Order: sequence, then structure tokens, then C-alpha cells
Amino acid sequence: MAKEAKTLKQGPAVKRADATRGRPDFECIAFLLQGGGALGAYQAGAYEALAEAGLHPDWVAGISIGAINSAIIAGNAPEERVGKLRSFWEGITANPAWALTGDPAARLARGEAARRFFNQGSATAVLWQGAPGFFTPRLPSPGFHADGSVEATSWYDTAPLHATLERLVDFDRINAGPMRVSLGAVNVRSGNFVYFDTETHEIGPDHVRASGALPPGFPAIAIEGQHYWDGGLVSNTPLQWVLQHGPRQDTLAFQVDLWNARGPFPSNLVEVATRQKEITYSSRTRDQTERFRNGQRIRHAVAALMEDLPAAARERPEAKLLAEYGDHKVYNIVHLIYRTQRYEGDSKDYEFSRLSMEEHWRAGYHDTRRSLRHPEVLARPTSLDGVSVFDFAEHEDG
Repeated sequence: MAKEAKTLKQGPAVKRADATRGRPDFECIAFLLQGGGALGAYQAGAYEALAEAGLHPDWVAGISIGAINSAIIAGNAPEERVGKLRSFWEGITANPAWALTGDPAARLARGEAARRFFNQGSATAVLWQGAPGFFTPRLPSPGFHADGSVEATSWYDTAPLHATLERLVDFDRINAGPMRVSLGAVNVRSGNFVYFDTETHEIGPDHVRASGALPPGFPAIAIEGQHYWDGGLVSNTPLQWVLQHGPRQDTLAFQVDLWNARGPFPSNLVEVATRQKEITYSSRTRDQTERFRNGQRIRHAVAALMEDLPAAARERPEAKLLAEYGDHKVYNIVHLIYRTQRYEGDSKDYEFSRLSMEEHWRAGYHDTRRSLRHPEVLARPTSLDGVSVFDFAEHEDG
């Protein structure tokens, strides 16, 4: 509905140090979340680290699983967010396939070969039984339903996710709260990429489900007479929406990517499938960042030239047009990119085991903590283009 615009524990000493840190000198702290299914626990860990550092976002933007994490963050009070994220991720990784044996992962999934076998078994179990509180398989299968019905167009039903979102998310808080929320989706009929944004929409559970409705697994979600699929079909990264289509403001952006655009050349068909997904869903975040940086160089140059123009020249129509484009806004973009493990294959985005979830969560937490140890991350850039880009894991990897 349209509306008017408008846990990992650490020592007390570390928390006290974080609590004394003032807000960075930016008008907006943005938390930007890619889609990536089961890998989304990495984003939850990243948020936990930001919350411990007192860096609470003013704007969350997400696609697919990133939209779900965004809704949980924005739809809860700051002190409840990590707990609600934990409830969601523990709930959907309560895999019944392992429950009868007491979750043997810790005992059996040791060594790369054993872990690869475990992950494949876990992903296969999800294909057959779904993920609790998230999606369930359609029985009977789509081929037994009439053409044109919702049941004929997807392998799974996401109605459980609707109930989970209503339980964990206060949508009144999302729509009335100070945090801006943007969720990317694709209109099935037009193919247009759209954002459900609290500046223009009244966000509800179906907007979140629409952002993550990846076909043919999940059904399109109907909203105001239109049907929507997963935004990752067009672009899996909300970076461009926030930086180029949002208001011009000094921004500290944490871009959390679940797919790494860079990777080794594959050596077998499994690795080919994995690499294909990484390239498809990474959405070339670095390329978007560089394009934005080039645009910023022009904006800063225009602003500087306008300041030196004589008063009479500033009144010319051409000068007024340029004045609207130029500014001196600054941006820090911090890339937090999940680096896949060797034993993870192309099923890693639907391998909802508790073991993998905990690993992804820890990776996001520690990657973010390491990045925040660098004071330049929170300092305003002084370069001519007003943009600083950070990816410390890339440098650590060599």
C-alpha cells in the first residue's frame, strides 16, 4: 500500500571500549544486504559486530535473504535485534533430518571430504523437506495442479515464512520508525526492477516474501494486483539504489556480499556450477563502486567550479543545471564479502544445516570486527572524489 513520502560473546573490556565510541561523522549509516539464501547468516553475524560497536544503521536495504534480515533488524528495538536474528536462523536450521541422531555434524563432519559429504546430504534433505518456518515442499508436486494456479508455478510454499515474519518483526515499527527500509524485487509481467521502500510503501510480510521469491522454487507474491519475484534476478545488490537513487548525504555504507565475484578457475562440473552462481549473483559490486566513484569525481569537480564562477555566470540556465548535480558529499564503502570454503559446492545457498549457519554467522562477525579495527573506516574521506573503499579481507588474502 502506497503512503506519503516521508551470539558470539566477548570480554567486557571490548564492549566498554565500543560503547564509548561516538557516532561517526556521517549523515547516514547504511547496511546493504545481498541475496544468498543460507549464506545470509553471514549478514546476521556482521550486524551483531556493528551493534556491539554502537553502529546502528539509519537505512537498511536488502534483496532476498537480505530483505528478511533487513526486516528483522528494522522491525525490532536495537537491544532485541541480534536475539531476533538468532531466533530466525536457529529456527530455519532446526533440520529434522539430523534431529533423530542428535545432530551428528560435530562428530562426523571432520575433514574436507567428510564435510563436503555432510553438506551435500544436508542440502538434499532441504530439497525434500524444506526449511522449518521458511518453506515447505508442495504435495502433490506442481505438475498435479491446474495451470494458472499458484501451486502449479513453484516447488515450495513460503506461507511458513509469512508466519515467521509476523512473529519476529514489528511491521508497525518498520513503517513508523526512523530507519529507512528498501527491499528489491522484480515485477513478473514487466520485468522491471522495483524497490519497496518505506518512503513510498507500507511494508508488510508479503513485500519481504516478494523480494525473496526466487523461481521456480518459490511462487511469485501478489501485491496490489501485481506479481513479484526475487530481486536478484535483475540485481542482487542494493548498493546502486542507496548511493545513486537515495538522497545525497554523507554516507558510511557497509556492503555485505554473500557471493564473491572473484574466484579460482573451476576444475570440475561442481566447481563450474558454483563459480557460475558466484558470478551471476555477485552483481559486480566492485564495478558498481568504481562507477559511483567516477561519478563522484565529476560531482566534486562541478561543485568546485561552481564556487569559482562569477555571480552573473551562476544565473545562467546551464550553470543552474550543473549546480544541481555538483556537491561535496562524502562516502565510505566497506565491503564485507563472504569467502566460500573449499568444501562448499553450488548448493551452499540452500544448505540450511545448523553447523554451516554457525560458521557463516561467525565469519560475518569476525570479518566485521577486523574491519572496524581500522580507524580509517569511520573517518571522513579526504580524497578529491570524496570516496573511500575498503575490503580488508581482500588484502589479507593477498
